Amino acid sequence: MIYADIIVDISHEKVDRSFQYKVPKELEADIRMGMVVTIPFGNGNHERKGYVIGLSDQAKFDIHKMKTILSLCNDEETTESRLIALAAWMREYYGSTMIQALKTVLPVQDKVKAKEKRTICLAVDFEKAEEIAAELEKGRCKARARLLRVLLREKGRLDCTAASRELGANASVLRTLTDQGIIRIEHSQVYRMPGNLEEILPEERQELSPIQQLAEEQILEEWKKPDARPVLLFGVTGSGKTQVYMSLIEQVIAEGKQVIVLIPEIALTYQTVRRFYGRFGEKVSVLNSRLSQGERYDQFKRAKRGEIQVMVGPRSALFTPFSHLGLIIIDEEHEQTYKSENSPRYHARETAVKRASMEGARVLLGSATPSMESYSRAMAGEYALVKLEARYGDRSLPDVSIVDLREELKAGNRSILSRKLKTSIEERLKLGEQTMLFLNRRGYAGFVSCRSCGHVMKCPHCDVSLSEHSNGRLVCHYCGYEQPRTEQCPECGSPYIGGFKAGTQQVEQVLEKTFPKARILRMDYDTTRNKGSYERILSAFAGHEADILVGTQMIVKGHDFPKVTLVGVIAADLSLNASDYRCAERTFQLLTQAVGRSGRGIRKGEAVIQTYHPEHYSIQASKAQDYEAFYKEEKGYRIMMDYPPFAHMLSVLAFGEDEELLEQGMSYIAKFIRRVSPGSSLHVIGPADAAVGKVNDVYRKVIYLKHADEKILNSIKDKIEKYIEINSGFRKLYIQFDFS
Repeated sequence: MIYADIIVDISHEKVDRSFQYKVPKELEADIRMGMVVTIPFGNGNHERKGYVIGLSDQAKFDIHKMKTILSLCNDEETTESRLIALAAWMREYYGSTMIQALKTVLPVQDKVKAKEKRTICLAVDFEKAEEIAAELEKGRCKARARLLRVLLREKGRLDCTAASRELGANASVLRTLTDQGIIRIEHSQVYRMPGNLEEILPEERQELSPIQQLAEEQILEEWKKPDARPVLLFGVTGSGKTQVYMSLIEQVIAEGKQVIVLIPEIALTYQTVRRFYGRFGEKVSVLNSRLSQGERYDQFKRAKRGEIQVMVGPRSALFTPFSHLGLIIIDEEHEQTYKSENSPRYHARETAVKRASMEGARVLLGSATPSMESYSRAMAGEYALVKLEARYGDRSLPDVSIVDLREELKAGNRSILSRKLKTSIEERLKLGEQTMLFLNRRGYAGFVSCRSCGHVMKCPHCDVSLSEHSNGRLVCHYCGYEQPRTEQCPECGSPYIGGFKAGTQQVEQVLEKTFPKARILRMDYDTTRNKGSYERILSAFAGHEADILVGTQMIVKGHDFPKVTLVGVIAADLSLNASDYRCAERTFQLLTQAVGRSGRGIRKGEAVIQTYHPEHYSIQASKAQDYEAFYKEEKGYRIMMDYPPFAHMLSVLAFGEDEELLEQGMSYIAKFIRRVSPGSSLHVIGPADAAVGKVNDVYRKVIYLKHADEKILNSIKDKIEKYIEINSGFRKLYIQFDFS
């Protein structure tokens, strides 16, 4: 006898457990993990659909009380079956409940009513309708007569909503004519379409340059291999990676297969979708968090029915229910937004590789600044590496200047804008060219630095900056080290020490005062809260309705504005001094991407980077657009400090409303880890406060584990999960696992 573990309803968190059912003999040969089945459920034995998440020959309770599966739904549910199998892998690899994994891969579970279009149709011939209309007019049945006259004029078909709004054809009028057999109402489903896709004009197909053609050939050569590896397309900013994507997509579609294109930011949707829709038309759809539930539901439905071939969207689009998936493209693969912050804390890159291997699809990663993880895998031969080393059309990279803000202070300039950046903006305004000013607020964790010499208060144990807390203490969020806040710089004795306080709004105000005639747009969280706000701001800037665009990192990724010839980075140190071991990598990526927005048209570009650390290797490498130089330097530090990707790291994150219980629970987990860890090669740090130690009265703590072997960390994760499960004291704590 075979028994199946089945999850019944994933739309409610409270049903976060499986139910065991008997598998009838006639289904034993066909049932498998991931299948959707029909089962009796509840006291009334109502028929419900459930998901098979486990099979066993061991019964968990009395088989005489156990219900039996009624049937398999494998004919119409094969796509869901694959996604459920992917969820099972995510649950095992990343650590979460099965319900959390299922709700991630099957995101549209709430019942959404299909949008219908109702059409009024004549059910009699035109001659008969003329007679009836004349009789109704004599009998003063004006509403019915008016409806029939318009139906005759519109050749027997009329939209029901328009008839109600313009002709006063209410439900009573329609019911009477329907009952008399004069008209009938036809119902048809209408999809809720995101944005104004139908307004996008077809885009002229651009021929690939010789360099792009060579890159495409190398990718296709790799795909011909029976054990084809994921491909990393490493192309400098402006090299035309998107054109290569589209050429490859064209070939995949021609094979009758479907494509998922992941992009890191909603802000990128505007230009990306316009380009893809202009090339492939109605074969393309889009997903993002700004869509309504109904719009998302309809796009998933279209994908499942095979009505679209290309889905563009952020991380969640990875789970589009395509039945013939052929290619997954991850653009700007280095972006941290591809990492989920909710359980399971999956990374889209690894999950895409897993889904592709399960469905016989290919994976293409693209970036001008690849993540350390992807590039190290390419160097090790796990990924195939393909390069685009020149800009499209032989355009040159922009000239880059680095401004030392310490020297600006010495010269008496306390403005957000350095003298060099101010002069450069003035020149662009005179020439009628555009400027982008970038301020990286994300990743800012309250670091403290000296404006005179640039010294940053760092942890003596972890090589990350100390974060300033409201109680006046400086804290390391990796090991818990603390020290009191100082009022003088320990390096030079200057009193000009503190956190960077400027935001995009302050920058905008300075610009308005400095350049009163300039047209300025601001793009940040506050200005992009409403649906369609990204498109409005970006289309206005693309149409040269503004001279200067100031914003956070959403403005420096993937956008292509030919009239932008100046990019200014207000303060590179905001990302350089974040309390994160990746801060140098993030800084290099952001600065290189920002610099790459300049000079993408026919005019030469310029970039100005303002910093207190002009000598730092990440800033110098971004100035030279030299990824290999940065990688080599950063690799040395990562190896020395046992940081990924040259070692593996597992974060155990715990949340709880009772601070004392949380501290005690994490202390027990830390002791348990040390007890079960194999040998002394495991490095355990913490427990320590998380980067943000308390949110909405919920306290947060973290333990970091570092080891050369990822399997060892996975094994410890499994043991921790079992330890938590059998100890009731952890029931008031919420615990997540995060692999780096």
